Amino acid sequence: MIPSPDLPPMDRLRRIMHLLRAPGGCPWDAEQTHESLVRHLLEEAYEVAEAVRSGDRDELVDELGDLLLQPVFHAEIASEEGRFDFDDIARAICEKLIRRHPHVFGEAVADTPEAVLTQWEAIKAGEKAASDRVGSGTQEGYLLKKANEGQPALLAAAKLQRKAATVGFDWPDLPPVLDKVREEIDEVAAALATGADEAVGEEIGDLLFAVVNLARKTGHEAEILLDVANRKFVRRFQAVEDELRREGGGLAGAGLAEMDAAWDRVKAAEKG
Repeated sequence: MIPSPDLPPMDRLRRIMHLLRAPGGCPWDAEQTHESLVRHLLEEAYEVAEAVRSGDRDELVDELGDLLLQPVFHAEIASEEGRFDFDDIARAICEKLIRRHPHVFGEAVADTPEAVLTQWEAIKAGEKAASDRVGSGTQEGYLLKKANEGQPALLAAAKLQRKAATVGFDWPDLPPVLDKVREEIDEVAAALATGADEAVGEEIGDLLFAVVNLARKTGHEAEILLDVANRKFVRRFQAVEDELRREGGGLAGAGLAEMDAAWDRVKAAEKG
């Protein structure tokens, strides 16, 4: 039977998920594992981000619902294995929020967003250190333990840089950051001159890391900046196609010079 809409929404969602996984439920849902759901979790998170940018209320509600399903799905799988359930997840995040907000739930003082973030990272570092001591111990003592925690590389780079900055490994102002970007560009050029493909790739990676640092130091998130740039490129290239069609041709019959000229006209029109 369909769970009653009179149930509290979270209870109804959990009941629906249970029925989907139960015998006689949905074959696709029943065969999923924590590992098989990772791709869907990442996709749903990106779709929520897109809905936020769109400003569409209904789309955001819909996409947040899709994202909410993911922890419910994982909790159902884990409960079948007797490992944990959704209440354990909710309980853990409640305790973490209380623990990491001592300025709200305790006697600590943090009256600016910056102070809150500094305090949060300090508490988090203490928790991680304690976890390492009771775990395998192989990472004990290291500030940076992983290069990537399942995030897109641009987000991971910024996170690594922020962690290093908490112990003072950071430039105090922008000029040396810009100098580092220029240095990395020169090293890419030098690698290109040698023709060594592996070295070229490595130096381009270093350049990207430096650019992420520049974005971070100017108060921006490189992942978001690149997304905005991607959107701008699509918008302008579509306008180039429109221009070429109006001139009686199209992409297929246009050379690079013709496309460049149309691009410059589109760019000038946007700025004018």
